[in-house]
Amino acid sequence: MTISRDAVVDWIKAFADVIAVNKDYLTELDAAIGDADHGANMHRGFQAVLTKLPTVADKDIGTLFKTVGMTLVSTVGGAAGPLYGTFFIQLGSATTGKLELTMADWQAALEAGVNGVVMRGKANPGDKTMVDALIPALGAFKAASASNAALPAALRDAAQAAEQGMLATTPWVARKGRASYLGERSAGHQDPGATSSHLLLKAAADTWADNSGNVG
Repeated sequence: MTISRDAVVDWIKAFADVIAVNKDYLTELDAAIGDADHGANMHRGFQAVLTKLPTVADKDIGTLFKTVGMTLVSTVGGAAGPLYGTFFIQLGSATTGKLELTMADWQAALEAGVNGVVMRGKANPGDKTMVDALIPALGAFKAASASNAALPAALRDAAQAAEQGMLATTPWVARKGRASYLGERSAGHQDPGATSSHLLLKAAADTWADNSGNVG
C-alpha cells in the first residue's frame, strides 16, 4: 500500500480543517498552562499553508512537506512554529523526490520528524509536551509495521497511541516550555501541544485509511 502525493495534500488540508474546528479548544487548554494562543497560532499557520499548497501541489512530496514546514516557522508564534515547522521540514528531508510513500517510507519520515522535534525542543518523554504524543505514536506505528499490519491499521494504532500519550499528560507537572513556569500548578491540565499532535496523527489515519483512490 502506498500514500500518493494527492493523499499527502488531502491530509494537510484535513488537518487545517481539524485545527479550524478545534482552535478554541486548543486555546482553552493553552490558557490553563501557557499563553492562551496555541489554537489561534496553529490556525493562522495552517491557513497560510492552505494558500501555499496550490503553488507546490505538482511537486514531489518532500517539497510539499518542506513548504508546509517553512510556512509554519514563519507564521506560527510561540514554540509551536519552530517545533511543527521542524517536524514537517524533517518529513520533507526524508521524502525528497518521492511522488508516493510506501509504509516504510512513511515510517522513516515520521521517525525523522519526531526526532527533529525532540532535538529542537530538547524535551523527553514525561516532560508534558507534544513529544508525549509523538513518541508513542511512532512506537505504535513501528510495532504495527513489524507485525506486518496493513497501513490503515498501523495509522490507527499510531493515532490511538498518540491519544493515550496526550491523555497521560494531564496529571503531570510540566518540565519544559511556558507551562514549566507554573510548577505544580501545571498538573491537572492536558498539554495543548500533545493534543494538537494527536489531532495531526488522527487526521492522517482518518484521511489515509480509505483504501480507494489516493491510498491503495
